[in-house]
Amino acid sequence: MARTKASATESIDLPQLDGEMLTASQNLMASNSSAVLIQFGDGLPYDRTRLVNEARFYMAQSAEAMLEAGKRLIVLKENEAHGEFSSIVEEQLGMALRTAQLMMKASVKYLSPQLQSKAQALAHLGKTKLFELIAEDDEDLAALADGGTVAGLVLEDIDRMTSRELRAALRDSRENHKAQGEVLAKRSSDLQKTKDELAIAHNRIQSQPADVVIKELRLEVTALAFEFESTALGALREGFTKMAQHGSESGHDHRAFQADLIRQLEVSLATIRSEFHLPARQGDSDPIWMEKAEI
Repeated sequence: MARTKASATESIDLPQLDGEMLTASQNLMASNSSAVLIQFGDGLPYDRTRLVNEARFYMAQSAEAMLEAGKRLIVLKENEAHGEFSSIVEEQLGMALRTAQLMMKASVKYLSPQLQSKAQALAHLGKTKLFELIAEDDEDLAALADGGTVAGLVLEDIDRMTSRELRAALRDSRENHKAQGEVLAKRSSDLQKTKDELAIAHNRIQSQPADVVIKELRLEVTALAFEFESTALGALREGFTKMAQHGSESGHDHRAFQADLIRQLEVSLATIRSEFHLPARQGDSDPIWMEKAEI
């Protein structure tokens, strides 16, 4: 039986490759790899086997060695395809990809130009605590290594704490900063509202007699002062009472946070006194706003 003649396969026109673009892309990749090798490769050429063995060795050592392992992982990641790098991490190094990513992040953080000279001092805290501190600013960590504080804690305090205690202290510090930021934002909003109201009042009283204007202005600022005092003695005291109750139940000390708030109020009042060159009240006479002519 005669065979059926096969039909000719249609040719497919492939788009012409942009040689210049490919060359530029390859040059960029080579440049990135070179930059990573310069920063993290210790001056040695790329060698996958050597890097895997060194990373495996450093992983079993101290926190300082963990940073060295992270350097090797960074170089591996830069030179290997994504799937290949994941395979190296999970199969040859026997750890989760997430752990490798955290180690690389720690190396980038603590071996940065700003922190590299402090890495040895910080490494004494151990691997887990270094991970907890990653989110802190480089400037704060550099200060910590030089005797400063992070979240109110010096290096010795952090060294004595457990990782769980450090995590809780950092969380409390961030929450306190956030709460203070919200208070300042509300204060700024209230100040703008007051300025707008004063502008309206200013326009309203322009045509009124001087004695009427003086009386209205004093009544207005007296009301503002009473409102401030009632807030301080009412809502603020109530909030402090709740915090004290929480502290007695949980053992958490809120006094430093409360003291910061009171100090800010004192600074604000002192700023107003200084801005308007106000004298301190002398003697035991009644305040001027309590005089009969003023009420």
